[in-house]
Amino acid sequence: MELTLCIIALTAATLFLLIRGILIDLSLKEIEKSLAARLDEETNTLLDIPCRSRSVRRLATALNVQLRRLRDERRRFQLGDRELKDAVANISHDLRTPLTAVFGYLELLKGEDLSETAARYLSQIENRTEAIKQLADELLNYSVASSGEPACRKLDLGRALEESLLSFYGAMEQRKLTPEIRIPAEPVWRYLDSGDIGRVFGNIISNALKYSAGDFFVCMDTDGTITFSNTAPQLNAVAVGRLFDRFYTVRDNRNSTGLGLSIARLLTERMGGTIAADYREGKLFLTVAFPGNSCKSVRFQKGSGKNTLL
Repeated sequence: MELTLCIIALTAATLFLLIRGILIDLSLKEIEKSLAARLDEETNTLLDIPCRSRSVRRLATALNVQLRRLRDERRRFQLGDRELKDAVANISHDLRTPLTAVFGYLELLKGEDLSETAARYLSQIENRTEAIKQLADELLNYSVASSGEPACRKLDLGRALEESLLSFYGAMEQRKLTPEIRIPAEPVWRYLDSGDIGRVFGNIISNALKYSAGDFFVCMDTDGTITFSNTAPQLNAVAVGRLFDRFYTVRDNRNSTGLGLSIARLLTERMGGTIAADYREGKLFLTVAFPGNSCKSVRFQKGSGKNTLL
């Protein structure tokens, strides 16, 4: 009799511990799921786990403390980031006024009788002033590109690429660069911002004009992947790995601001695409991909009103 009672008691204890373990396991999974959701969303909701286990509730409380700290840090970062962008935009605007005056005086000086030495100095001043103007413009472009949302519309990706290449026809002729282009005959429809995609392609093509040794190859697939490649002997794998870094410039290119490809990456990712760089056998490869519809998680404009892609 006593043995039977002991067996019953052990069985009950085992079942109790088993059920308790299952409930704790379910609670931990719920915590994991809820925590992932809170980290992905902009919400002030904290973890609320209906579990009687003190250990699980202590864990949830500790995680809620960290969530509050993380949200506070995120708000401070967003505020600081917004203030920095505004400051950069204001500085860029403020630089344009004196630069316009400087260019005016430079034009007046070019009309004067100057010695050979003075003319050479004037040319250097003009080049450096143009570099400052380019940097101010790029800073403003970066500030604008990193704020707001893209106005996505349905467009033919191949057509957008063709238009960007045509806009650089004169620059390519001047550099005696004949591109080899392969674009599908059938349309590749994507929801993209026409202005942003033009700037992405434009910055990549400008980069090719800077570094190309005379060749330029553009290949677009029907899946929305576009590969730009050119021979670039002055680059190396380390330099290519930093091409998307803000303000990074190759030493041989003093006229570069180092923001062109950084802006291209920012705009590409904002529209749901990817961009990557590779260096193989003396050639630079830049690959841009817009899978699916792109811009699927952002708002876009259709006509004059705003709609949400489903």
